[in-house]
Amino acid sequence: MNPIPYRALVVEDDRSWRQILAEILSDHDFQVDTADSLEDAIRHLKSTPHRLAVVDLSLSQKGHSNKDGLQVLQAARLIDPNCKNILLTGFATVELAVAALTEYNAFTFLRKESFNRGQFRDIINKVLASAPNQSLNLNLPAEGAQTSAGSLLPERNRSSSDDKALVVEDDAGWRSILEELLVDMGFQVKVCVSFGEALGYLRREKFSLAIVDMSLNGSISNYWSQNTTSQNLEGYQLLTMTRASGVVTIVVSGVASPEDIQKAYSEQSIFAYIEKQAFDRNGFRQIVQESRSFKHEESELSTLTEREREVFNLVAQGLTNKDIAEKLVITTNTVKRHLKAIFEKLNVHTRSAAASKAAGEKG
Repeated sequence: MNPIPYRALVVEDDRSWRQILAEILSDHDFQVDTADSLEDAIRHLKSTPHRLAVVDLSLSQKGHSNKDGLQVLQAARLIDPNCKNILLTGFATVELAVAALTEYNAFTFLRKESFNRGQFRDIINKVLASAPNQSLNLNLPAEGAQTSAGSLLPERNRSSSDDKALVVEDDAGWRSILEELLVDMGFQVKVCVSFGEALGYLRREKFSLAIVDMSLNGSISNYWSQNTTSQNLEGYQLLTMTRASGVVTIVVSGVASPEDIQKAYSEQSIFAYIEKQAFDRNGFRQIVQESRSFKHEESELSTLTEREREVFNLVAQGLTNKDIAEKLVITTNTVKRHLKAIFEKLNVHTRSAAASKAAGEKG
């Protein structure tokens, strides 16, 4: 099922700008409403919730002194508080920018004279990656509707010491949403906001599931940096720790390139990647349910020690005992001892059988 499209509101008295902004927003699958005056904007805000509003400062071509756009921001703050607002103007001052961001709660501030489509698209993606309105686009079942066998309700009382989840997310809105869903599914949940805090939890406690955001710095500048890659995202680095601990890991993130996502699957063996921009509750629940089955099937692998897991992964890559010894800086006799323990724990007798287990894990 495709998620319900978000709605966006463009408040702009210039027809050309309305068309440009509506076109870009439509490309991001928004349903777009347009308004050319304060009154029209308020009517739209009252009629339906919006995920995003792009508001021109001056809604009158008669003079630069008109600042009806600020009144639109104030109205949106009161009428539709979950709507993210972008102020767009050709009459920018530093004082005005500060006021828009601090007093009127604008998400960001853009100048028409330096408007860049690529930057605007980046801002839209950042808005979509911010915590969504819990009442919108989350595909909640209708009240009284029947649920399937794998739905939320049968899981509410299924809490046990084995069902512990770690949520690593620096956005408070997303932490709340993910924690609520996991608790409803019977998990005991620990939430944290940083790499160091998450690492401490992983060393102190045993988790069956981890939900990790790739970016844990929360900085817009880092979010948009051209140099941002998987290697300098703290969340990506944390995936190495969850993999070594044998924790089934789901990435929920809004900042990653296709190359980063591929690396997360191939190098860190994540279970699933969910884009924040397309997040919906039912899809998340289904993936978590599947991860539970996966965890049950992979219980044998969880018995391996960290060093045995390293040897196991290298065997799966086709390395010889000598190659493994050189890579891990140990002797070949030590490699053989690890292999004997691995074969016993996995109930296999050959390297190829062990490699098949690894293939099943990645599949």
